[in-house]
Amino acid sequence: MRDGTTTGPRAAGGTRAQAGTQRGTQGAGAQADTRAGGGYAAYARLVLETMPEEAKAGLSLGFIRTFGIPDIARVLYATGRMTDEPKARAKATGVAMFALIGEGVDSEKGRRIVADLRRVHTRPGITPELMHYVLACFTVCPLRFIDTHGHRRVTAEERAAAYSFHRALATALDLPDLPDLRRDVPDLPNPPGLPDLPAVERWMTAYETAHFAPTEAGRALWHSASQVLLSSRLPAFLSRLSPLAAAALLDPPLTKALQVPNPPWPTRPLITYALKTRSRKKRPPTPA
Repeated sequence: MRDGTTTGPRAAGGTRAQAGTQRGTQGAGAQADTRAGGGYAAYARLVLETMPEEAKAGLSLGFIRTFGIPDIARVLYATGRMTDEPKARAKATGVAMFALIGEGVDSEKGRRIVADLRRVHTRPGITPELMHYVLACFTVCPLRFIDTHGHRRVTAEERAAAYSFHRALATALDLPDLPDLRRDVPDLPNPPGLPDLPAVERWMTAYETAHFAPTEAGRALWHSASQVLLSSRLPAFLSRLSPLAAAALLDPPLTKALQVPNPPWPTRPLITYALKTRSRKKRPPTPA
């Protein structure tokens, strides 16, 4: 969160990280192997080179997904920035995340961002549990979006690399083990000791089952995000249909939590077809 209340990453030094991203994801992606390190270089190539548009859209959906958690929605709404400047707020989150992926958590820039996130983590209202959930959304949602709307599915190597990044960032943030949540959800595992990405996704889903709920704050945040944030991630002809087209990107649990009307059929399949078509057209050429 921003201004002392943000659960999601924002760029350390703000303008420094934004300037780096404005030079394009290609620069970071071209050096993904050397900067991100062998542990998650395949993930860096995927989100920075192979399917950057899909990764950005998925990250935006991950950010929006946190609106379904009442504690996060209240904090984000209280800052006022997410409703007043949703695109700028989400861009700051994306700048930080893609810098961490492309440069590496242990790089100079990565350490600055991690230090900034640690300061956020220690402020009132931001618990390790919420930080774990936000990090899970930022890891899982881009991969889900690529699987559904990209020109191919995420490979096993890329999934393993995404999990390596997830673990590296959780470790860098010194996130502790979560308290026992079984009193709320039976058999709910505790990060950060989850063994793989599917376990992270299962924990995230169980956490949402326990905590997703409608709030006025969540609805207000969705109203702002659907008008501006998601529309910018859609092909031009679809962006004119926001927030209807944006609503088609939400799954049933999030639709219920944000109290968003279900779009009429066949909006969802048409959106998926349009996004897959765009992804195929922008597919990088296969090396000779």
